Amino acid sequence: MRVYVPLTLPGLAEAYKTGELGAGPFVAYAVTPGLREWYVSDDSEELEYAALGRAALASLRLLAAEPEAPRRRVVVAVDVADRAVSEDADRGPDPAAPGEVRVAGAVPLGKAASVHVDAADAQADVTAAAEALPAADAGDDGAQSVVDGAEDHELLWFATQEIANLVGRGD
Repeated sequence: MRVYVPLTLPGLAEAYKTGELGAGPFVAYAVTPGLREWYVSDDSEELEYAALGRAALASLRLLAAEPEAPRRRVVVAVDVADRAVSEDADRGPDPAAPGEVRVAGAVPLGKAASVHVDAADAQADVTAAAEALPAADAGDDGAQSVVDGAEDHELLWFATQEIANLVGRGD
């Protein structure tokens, strides 16, 4: 199963250093029955993109909690065994729930298929979105518009061989 793991650049650097994602269980996003119902599509490519988008929003939440982290969303796409993934059916109408899964244990970074990161020109909008998250969560439409502004930036695709350069450890 392909899962999308939300991170920050420091989180990606830690994964690069240790060679693994998460200590388990950790949160990721995938095409789940809940995501299919929320997104209302049968197109597998669109559903994968929606799962990536949910992980990008979760990365934004991580950035809001880590003010010292560079303001760039990071998502790692990784393939894991189906049995290592579980969906929490009790989350109900929680807006963060569609596509959210728990991965049971650490996953070798070598299983990553790709890394998705904001371009440098997205930093101002991502910074504003991270700051607006609490107000958006409280129902402020203006703040939600600011959060949505970060989603206007497509995450760039990187091969796993480029992780060293992304975290500043390339040659």
